[in-house]
Amino acid sequence: MTAIGNLIMVNIDGSDPRALATFYHGLLGWEVTAAEDEYAMVSDGTTSFGFGRIEGYEPPPWPDPAGRKQFHVDLYVDDVPTAVKEATAIGATVPDFQPGEGKWTIVLDPAGHPVCLCPRP
Repeated sequence: MTAIGNLIMVNIDGSDPRALATFYHGLLGWEVTAAEDEYAMVSDGTTSFGFGRIEGYEPPPWPDPAGRKQFHVDLYVDDVPTAVKEATAIGATVPDFQPGEGKWTIVLDPAGHPVCLCPRP
């Protein structure tokens, strides 16, 4: 199948764009390329995550039986417990609800978006 386009950026809403950029910089090692009160961004030079400030932002509930969660990020990591420890050191929280029977661990970014830390195959 021929692609219609190429992914260049994913934009994520939250209340504090700078905090999200700092968090994803630490999580992914990507450069912070913008850091303003209203908008921030991290990039690996090819793909970017942008973070926009939304007044009155409320994080998605986790778990969310009503299905309002809009997205989550999956990352391969070399060691899941170490990655969880490092992610919490830079602002992630670990929710009680952990699906997958220990195959991966969910952390929540500073705006409450789920991030799956998956063992590298």
